[in-house]
Amino acid sequence: VFMNNREKGAIGEQQALDYLLSKGYKFIEKNWHFSKNAEIDLIMQDDETLVFVEVKKRSSLNYGHPFEAITKTKMQNIKLAARGYLAQNGEKLNFKSFRIDGIAVLNENIEHLENIF
Repeated sequence: VFMNNREKGAIGEQQALDYLLSKGYKFIEKNWHFSKNAEIDLIMQDDETLVFVEVKKRSSLNYGHPFEAITKTKMQNIKLAARGYLAQNGEKLNFKSFRIDGIAVLNENIEHLENIF
């Protein structure tokens, strides 16, 4: 079965979401858009920390490790979106801190890096 990148990405995001929920994280929001290029895949809560999560999925290492797809430009867009989310929702949020995590999904293997910048 052939899937487009959006469908593959949605599967990877669901795998990442299931993984984080199993670790005790609470779900807040999925695919939050600040602008055309600035999007947060998952917004989660880890105790008193708001966590912005970038998910990258690959089915093989032919094009490199999934984390290699988080480029400098991509990181800048994630930071922009995180700042936008905090500006729009900060008053109603009750968090002591926030961070940006990365999750790499390679088939069924999940790698989670906290605070990736």
